[in-house]
Amino acid sequence: MYKIILKKGREESLLRFHPWVFSGAVAQIVGTPAEGDVVGVYASDGSFLACGHYQIGSIAVRVLSFDSPVLPPDFWEVMLGRAYAERRALGLTDCETTTCYRLVHGEGDNLPGLIVDYYDGVCVMQAHSAGMFRARRQISDALQKVYGPSLKAVYDKSSGTAPFKAGLDLVDGYIYRREDFKENSLTVLENGHKFLVDWTEGQKTGFFLDQRENRALVERYARGRNVLNLFCYTGGFSIYALGAGALHVDSVDSSRKAMDLVQKNVEIGGFDPSRHTGFCKDAIEFLKNSPEGKYDLVIVDPPAFAKHRGALSNALRAYQRLNAAAIAKVAPGGFVFTFSCSQVVDKEAFALAIFSAAAQTGRRVRILDRLNQPADHSVNIYHPEGEYLKGLLLYVE
Repeated sequence: MYKIILKKGREESLLRFHPWVFSGAVAQIVGTPAEGDVVGVYASDGSFLACGHYQIGSIAVRVLSFDSPVLPPDFWEVMLGRAYAERRALGLTDCETTTCYRLVHGEGDNLPGLIVDYYDGVCVMQAHSAGMFRARRQISDALQKVYGPSLKAVYDKSSGTAPFKAGLDLVDGYIYRREDFKENSLTVLENGHKFLVDWTEGQKTGFFLDQRENRALVERYARGRNVLNLFCYTGGFSIYALGAGALHVDSVDSSRKAMDLVQKNVEIGGFDPSRHTGFCKDAIEFLKNSPEGKYDLVIVDPPAFAKHRGALSNALRAYQRLNAAAIAKVAPGGFVFTFSCSQVVDKEAFALAIFSAAAQTGRRVRILDRLNQPADHSVNIYHPEGEYLKGLLLYVE
């Protein structure tokens, strides 16, 4: 058993059940663990603290258990079963109108480094650590036990998320496929709306499940309005707005593949094509060139502008510029839904950037609602860093 011995006084975070051990807290490594090996973590006095996946970097250990220095044989089945039970309690596992959800949200489900999204019988996993990548077949086996014969496939899409190390075969592909399963895109339901999901070529696991409740909120406000959906990806907000009775929806994204899926989603939704226009253009440039007052509702949902703290200042300036343009262009009496998925941008910093954007325009702006991620993207109370999605619903006079 490999051991990580901490410096004196550096065990406090683990005693508060925080799931990370930072490299600066490590005094000694007993043995020579490879990345992804399970290691025990001990205080300077030799007392056991936790066990988890070892990795090289600023985070030395991602904790899997505070109970035992070794993982029990049924560890993966138990942990995935708990995650499933939580989603069942949320009403997601047997919902006729929603057939997709997040099953595992990393630290939020006490499985740091692992994401598993469920799409109507297909589980798409992403490993964000070498340990989770090395355990992918065990995870697949456990998913088969949790879901039983209803599980159609398990697809590993870790090539863009798992840290590249020698010996890791970072090639995406199916770990498990039921004999009758055919490899193609799948149509899922979210609150009754149809979406095509391309988990092999699409971003993330194929669909941004974390905006489900915010899309439903847009649906409440879109009726009778002209809507602009910036950074639309495959058109989640656009489909909800069309379903609500928006007069017209413009969807903008720089990805041609994404825009092709938007068009397909409009078609399978049965919407009048004259009510929707897709633009494969840079969203920021499109907004700058849009006439003032054309849109009554604008959705601003950009990709993460800051993936590490070093990029925070530039990201906040980018949020300010983008939102100033949106607030300036929206029609009087209109709404702006604005979001940040950058984990290093906290709620206060984001709100301040939007305040600065509003002040720059000189318009009267009110906050109607503060938005966040849905319950299946749960936040471990001992790991507040897991609360990454934040948003504001603005009313602009």
